[in-house]
Amino acid sequence: MLTKRIIPCLDVKDGRVVKGTNFVNLRDAGDPVEIAALYDQQCADEIVFLDITASHEKRSIILDVVRQTAEKVFMPLTVGGGINTLADIRALLNAGSDKISINTAAVNNPELIRESAEKFGSQCIVVAVDAKKSNGGWQVFTHGGRTATSLDVIAWVKRCAALGAGEILLTSMDHDGTKNGYDIALTDAVCKAVNIPVIASGGAGKLEDFYNVFARTQADAALAASVFHYQELTIGDVKQYLNSRKIEVRL
Repeated sequence: MLTKRIIPCLDVKDGRVVKGTNFVNLRDAGDPVEIAALYDQQCADEIVFLDITASHEKRSIILDVVRQTAEKVFMPLTVGGGINTLADIRALLNAGSDKISINTAAVNNPELIRESAEKFGSQCIVVAVDAKKSNGGWQVFTHGGRTATSLDVIAWVKRCAALGAGEILLTSMDHDGTKNGYDIALTDAVCKAVNIPVIASGGAGKLEDFYNVFARTQADAALAASVFHYQELTIGDVKQYLNSRKIEVRL
């Protein structure tokens, strides 16, 4: 059995880690390189590094910060934000990232998923999906949760998988930052719709939330930000708890 992964997420704006609620009201949470190094020491399975305003502001990737982070951590690093071309992806991989995450660019040009998977391998390509409840289902949003699309989440993740995405990073906008637990219904529906790994994101607030998302869905990983950034929980706390409840994790 594959072990479940615990992944801290570094949302970065203007070179600083930030965290908000429902994608707004952002607060400073520290230096991304220092925080990444701390999570490496805590034995996080991976780190996700998202420049959350890059697509919106049409800024280039902060490659220097990526390089500094990659130099200090020895676990897989996924980087997203402002990625629009194969050249962007190549630059990030060369800077030290192991995977790249695309959202807005994938929606605007789905062929980028196929092209990047063929060029760099599906294992490198993560499609991030920001989802919000709508008309009995879920709607895809882009530009860091600012822009609604006409895409249905379930139909979109199926298409992403068919195009060659290696993983889905699924964030519930309704649950993001609330600490009320992951969106089980959404996560379960997406996991059942695709045969590639799904990272659940949005809503982690206590140990039981991590257990519930693994016990009640087929999620391969659980991502969290504020509970780790503000040291309410450590990676070790979560893993020891999950292990005690018979969820397979890497200790």
